[in-house]
Amino acid sequence: MSTSETAPASTPARGYSATKEGLLARLKRIEGQVRGVLGMVADDRYCIDVLTQISAIQAALDKVALGLLDDHARHCVMGADGADRVDKTDELMASVARLMRRG
Repeated sequence: MSTSETAPASTPARGYSATKEGLLARLKRIEGQVRGVLGMVADDRYCIDVLTQISAIQAALDKVALGLLDDHARHCVMGADGADRVDKTDELMASVARLMRRG
């Protein structure tokens, strides 16, 4: 490495770091499901069939969100100290509230 090059800054560990590969795989499957719904609409498929697939996508996203909330609580909230823990807990609860208001 030349003196003009710098080493990349290290990325901070996230709550999902240990499960990142699985999370990425799950999100890619969801992405494929969304593309499938796009194709269903383009092919003029029956409304209920499209809605069924949308429901499956929402359930898959909910599962991802719950996993991220769990990881955040265990890693980011419980690993924080003092006032930072209070801030992280507030963030967590705001995220839960946003997820519950969906729909």
